[in-house]
Amino acid sequence: MELLKVNFMSVLLIAVSVGTSCSKNSGNFSLDKTVDERVEESLDWNKAHSVRTIQTESDSYSVFCMSDSHLGTTINIDRFFSSAIRSQASAVVMAGDLCSGREEDYKTLNQHVPLDISVPVFAVAGNHDMHYEGWDLFYSEFGSSTYLFIVNTPSDSDLYICLDTSQGTLGKLQYNWLKKVLTECRSNYRRCIVITHCNFFRPAQSESTIPLPEEVAALVELFTKHNVDIVISGHDHRRDDRVLGITRYIVMNPLEDSADNAGYFVLRVQNGTLLYSFVSLSE
Repeated sequence: MELLKVNFMSVLLIAVSVGTSCSKNSGNFSLDKTVDERVEESLDWNKAHSVRTIQTESDSYSVFCMSDSHLGTTINIDRFFSSAIRSQASAVVMAGDLCSGREEDYKTLNQHVPLDISVPVFAVAGNHDMHYEGWDLFYSEFGSSTYLFIVNTPSDSDLYICLDTSQGTLGKLQYNWLKKVLTECRSNYRRCIVITHCNFFRPAQSESTIPLPEEVAALVELFTKHNVDIVISGHDHRRDDRVLGITRYIVMNPLEDSADNAGYFVLRVQNGTLLYSFVSLSE
C-alpha cells in the first residue's frame, strides 16, 4: 500500500484522549529517572558515538519493526528475528515494552536479540522497560533511547528519528532536540520516519497512557511543517493506521506470545516510495 497524504485534521480532538492514566500494571512503575534525565544521558551517549549509518546496495530496502514483546517467553521474538534475517532486512527496530524491566527479563532479552547479526538492531524504551527502575538496564544493553540513524541507498538517503516516550511524554529537552533535528537536518533527506513507543492517538478506549492533547497538537504541527512521512509506535496493543496532516501514524500489534493479535510491521522503501504491511503471527 502506497503512503497516502490525506488531510485528517478534523479528527484530532476526537482521536486524542484527555486522560493520562498509566496502564493497569503501573503499580510496579518505579521511576528512577525523569524523562529529561534519561534524555540527557541519551544525548551524552550520542556525543560519544557516531550516528549509525546503513548503506544499502539497492534503491529498495526493508525495515522490520516490532513492539510490546513483554518477555517472558520468546517464541514470537525468535520468529520475528528469523524472518528479518531471512528477508535480508536492512534494519530491525524494537519500539519499546520489550520486557518487564526486571533484571532477569533483560537477561532473557539479551539472549534472544541477536545483536551480533549483520542486520543492525535499534531500540527505544517503553513504559514497561522502565518498571523496577529498568532504565539503567536498558541503557547498559542498548545505549541511547533518543537518537538518529540514516539509511543511504545508491540514489538517496532517509532519516530515522527514535524518541523516548516511555513516560508518556517527550519532555522539554527531547522536544527541543527533535525540533532542532527537523529544522537543521530534515531537508537533507528524502524520507523521514519517526519511531517511538507511545501512540499519539487512541483508536479505542484503553487504560494505556498517551501524551496530552497539547503535546500531540504541537508534534502534529512540527511533523507537518517538516514533512515527516510516517510515525511508527506500539503501546496500545492494537493495530491502527491513520493520516493526520501529511503524516501517517501507525500503531503496531503486540509481539507478545500470549496476544491473540500478535504481529509485527514491515516498512519497505522502493525507489523512495513508502510501502508497508502488517504481519500476523496469530493465524
